[in-house]
Amino acid sequence: MEGLKAILVICDGMADRPVPALGNRTPLEAANNVNMSTLALRGECGLMDPIAPGIRAGSDTSHLAILGFDPFTTYTGRGPFEAAGIGMDVKQGDVAFRCNFSTVDDNMVILDRRAGRIETGTDQLAATVNGMQIEDVTVYFKESVAHRGALVLRGPGLGADISDVDPHEVGQKIHVAHAIDPNDAASAKTARIVNEFVRRSYEALKDHPVNKAREAEGKMAANIILPRGGGVAPSLGSFEEKYHLKPAAVVETGLIAGIACYLGMDIIEVPGATGGLDSDIAAMGNAIIKALDDHNFVLCNIKGGDIGGHDGDAQAKVTFIENIDRVIGMLMDKIDEQTYIVLTADHATPVAIKDHSGDPVPIAIYGPGVRVDSVQSFDERSVVGGGLLRIRGIDVMNILTNLMNVQEKFGA
Repeated sequence: MEGLKAILVICDGMADRPVPALGNRTPLEAANNVNMSTLALRGECGLMDPIAPGIRAGSDTSHLAILGFDPFTTYTGRGPFEAAGIGMDVKQGDVAFRCNFSTVDDNMVILDRRAGRIETGTDQLAATVNGMQIEDVTVYFKESVAHRGALVLRGPGLGADISDVDPHEVGQKIHVAHAIDPNDAASAKTARIVNEFVRRSYEALKDHPVNKAREAEGKMAANIILPRGGGVAPSLGSFEEKYHLKPAAVVETGLIAGIACYLGMDIIEVPGATGGLDSDIAAMGNAIIKALDDHNFVLCNIKGGDIGGHDGDAQAKVTFIENIDRVIGMLMDKIDEQTYIVLTADHATPVAIKDHSGDPVPIAIYGPGVRVDSVQSFDERSVVGGGLLRIRGIDVMNILTNLMNVQEKFGA
């Protein structure tokens, strides 16, 4: 495709805090990230608050913000994105949830929220619960990557404002979902349906052949499904109409694919892009280059750094950052002088806390006409003196479309 183009590389959870085991360096500071640093050296850098200073961003809300869609007005819950991203149809009036295959004991106490990071057999487990009828509501369930899945409830009089069943902590008993507002009859109905679905999922899965085989191998059984993050289908509008750019998305997870789907982006499937530490991100890099043939904007989300953070594994995070760095080098080698690369993270996932934090993340923009600053390395502290200073996620597309000369003038 002719003219100016852009690649937006969002490294999921890549930012961090100083880690004592790494000599009080962050994983980005400890990694051999020579290509990221070259990009920073030749680009304009700064810090970015994905939502706002100190706000702990989810991957969904941060991606919406970075793509220029204010999450405070557009976000309706994570579930619809997860469902759309794996090909499920979320109709008006449906309520959708993201889900985990998890492991509980006989007392419904969580032993593992990710069922030993199950990788195979989830399609068979999903088929067992898909299509069940609870009262006048039809249940649709589909597996996603690894331990993830999505649930869609379709029926009259449903609301989405309910509490989570998942306690988000090992050793805790699963919660009973309830309507956040006791007077919200529609959400109370949804909570009742969800509680019954969770109960039936346990009854259907605890003795499933897939789980019997896993137990025989000493693995955690995926014996329950825990929904969370319920929401209704959002109305976001078209990315192409908003920015006058033809977009594609090279992503690994159903969540980000779902956001891209709602924004009308072309989804590029990449075999081997698992969303795990074993993901073939070099193949993702090649897919980005190919997508530029007929698109002038490519979103890429790379998940693995986030996993290292959630697992509290600093070395795994360092190693994965170095894998990403090789892909950044490949992109820089293969693009022409008409293409921008924006490199950032959607949030920090510090290994010390094993969860998202509200810390700002580094950002660098490389390409034609960029005001190169004095930053020489790409990490959380080195970019502080960069020309972008400290921006918000919602600012990124404004800055990029200004550079690309596709932004309409504000005022006369």
